[in-house]
Amino acid sequence: MEYTVLTVSFVEMVVTETSKSTNSQFDIILDENTTTQNYCNGLLNKFFELPLSNYSDFINYQVNLLVEPCKWLNKLEKLICRNEELFNSKKALFRCNKIFHLIEKKQLELQSSSVPNTKECTPKKYINAENEDRHFSFYELKKQLEIIPCDNEKIIILTKEQFEYQQTNIDFINQKIPLYDEQCRKEIKQIYALQKLKTDFESGKPIVNSNYSPFNKMQFNGNINQLVDIFYQLHRELFVDGKSYIDVNTNDLISWIVNTFVDKDGNEISPVTVETILKPSRGDKRPKPHKRIDIDKLL
Repeated sequence: MEYTVLTVSFVEMVVTETSKSTNSQFDIILDENTTTQNYCNGLLNKFFELPLSNYSDFINYQVNLLVEPCKWLNKLEKLICRNEELFNSKKALFRCNKIFHLIEKKQLELQSSSVPNTKECTPKKYINAENEDRHFSFYELKKQLEIIPCDNEKIIILTKEQFEYQQTNIDFINQKIPLYDEQCRKEIKQIYALQKLKTDFESGKPIVNSNYSPFNKMQFNGNINQLVDIFYQLHRELFVDGKSYIDVNTNDLISWIVNTFVDKDGNEISPVTVETILKPSRGDKRPKPHKRIDIDKLL
């Protein structure tokens, strides 16, 4: 590529030579010295050489070769961001969005898989509730959250756990510790309060009262798929100067929607529902043409 790729320092760079490659389609093949520049070039070239349908298999293949896949995924996301100039065209922008979506999906998959694995090691006194399929332990969840640097990812996980608990038939509840969903709700509230404090400190705004609460959510009186579809159009379908009107990763968008709106009955919105409606492949979940709020006509 003529463009000079801006590099990111990957801790793990798994490469192979042409003669030793067992999967030429997904291997990063370097017959020259393995440098950060060559590796980053090779990674980006793969995303322009492979069809979109192979992106998921490629990322899964690379992740299976790594010792610390989450760190590698974070570096990959940073590499794409640093080289956004490569994705200026509308077709390339779709590739970029696809990569971010798959990175986020894989990160959540790797993170969520760590909670059930500690079930047998957790003392009974730290288990909030159980059924025959799994247990709910906020003690475990807090340990998982401590290794996640992004507040928005924490809120996504907490919200999903909150809804999963509320939708599960519980066989046992530990009366000696708070309810699982209530602890999740308070943790989300604390994250918002700390974010506001941090913003106020950085802006030099005087702190009058440190007992902050999240703002009241707005009630959307239409159908939830109409609401989410508005953001789908702005994020995926409508562009200005080659960029989507809303430039945000999918997880952050899901988090913002579920933490800003309630449905027409005042109920919380499920992040799983929002995630499904936002998927490009799930057009069946978005409104029919006659029910759709056409944002393009309003711009």
